[in-house]
Amino acid sequence: MNNKTIPLSVPNLSLDILDNVKETIETGWVSTGGRFIQEFEDKIANYVGVDKAIACQSGTAGLHLALRVLGVESGDEVIVPTVTFIAAVNPIKYMGAEPIFMDCDDSLNMDMDKLEEFLINECIHMDGKVINKNTNKIIKAIIVVHVFGNPINIERLMEIKDKYDLKIIEDSTEALGSYYLSGKYAHKHCGTIGDIGVYSFNANKILTTGGGGMIVSNNTKLLDEIAFLSVQAKTDSLYFIHDEVGYNYRMSNIQAAFGTDQIDRLESFIKTKIDNYNLYKETIEDIDGLSLLPFKEDSRSNHWFYSIIVDKEKYGMERDELLTVLNENNIQTRPLWRLIHKQRPYLGSQSYRIEKAEFYEENLINVPCSSNLAVEDVLSVLNSLKYFKGKSILI
Repeated sequence: MNNKTIPLSVPNLSLDILDNVKETIETGWVSTGGRFIQEFEDKIANYVGVDKAIACQSGTAGLHLALRVLGVESGDEVIVPTVTFIAAVNPIKYMGAEPIFMDCDDSLNMDMDKLEEFLINECIHMDGKVINKNTNKIIKAIIVVHVFGNPINIERLMEIKDKYDLKIIEDSTEALGSYYLSGKYAHKHCGTIGDIGVYSFNANKILTTGGGGMIVSNNTKLLDEIAFLSVQAKTDSLYFIHDEVGYNYRMSNIQAAFGTDQIDRLESFIKTKIDNYNLYKETIEDIDGLSLLPFKEDSRSNHWFYSIIVDKEKYGMERDELLTVLNENNIQTRPLWRLIHKQRPYLGSQSYRIEKAEFYEENLINVPCSSNLAVEDVLSVLNSLKYFKGKSILI
């Protein structure tokens, strides 16, 4: 039906980047030194409204560094969502700590009601520590994910943080450009409110450097420690003195050369994302059995990914059938991630009342949403969604 391949989410690159890349080659600054790294850090810091940002190798590396400087140690526990990409959870294991999995709400973000219910009913709070009754281990932190660029309920989260003395890491790897419009944190960007925020520039993100990440915080002491650890913790760089274990986590100058161009075009990317989302919404509202997951009205989301919920009874086709026929017709779609508490490395981990996440795992699909997605491609996807209604391949 559709001959042209419409990818799910691809980079939006400009040949203007070539001048920057050419400079890195001509000067020889292609590794973890060079002017573009500092320039990119400054541009990101300015964009999200913080004093300082530290570029790193990946969002995963950023989360690992964040956990380390916030004092998460072997034997500790960290509360995480089950609805996320596994990279948000794996760094906890790097530290020798263990995750505790939480359910999502209808925004796909961590359910704040269940989070507080868990802390009240399943934990003891004393002497500034939260102790898990089930394991007798200390819970040090919460990693929250702004899923698909949809900001979490940050006011409720920060109230919980203050009440229980927990550290907050904002996994904003999908949420660069998302910020709050009202309330206590109006005009604050996702990633800049908790103790540490982390962004990702993987190839499918709204801004890409081919890989790489960025760490932000209002605590410059933490950022200084992160910067130190990210370059192998050199106490004396001239004589190669290392007093503690560090990491090779610094972003390369070539990656930053991409980023300094990409950040200048981010707002135009977001505008296209929002326009295409609204175009999807207009038509999907009229397709019985399909509903487009909304973004929160109290924020300006970057609209990174678009999610459709499939009601198999009304649509006449199961979610997996729709995934199959769309991909067979060159429209790249994907399901929600397999819930992390079901993944083999985490089958023994504690989870708390996972219910709503199960529904979304079974019924959600993501449809093409690149920031360079043409209107005719959106219309092609919508025509396919209308065409396949009621055409179950199992009949």
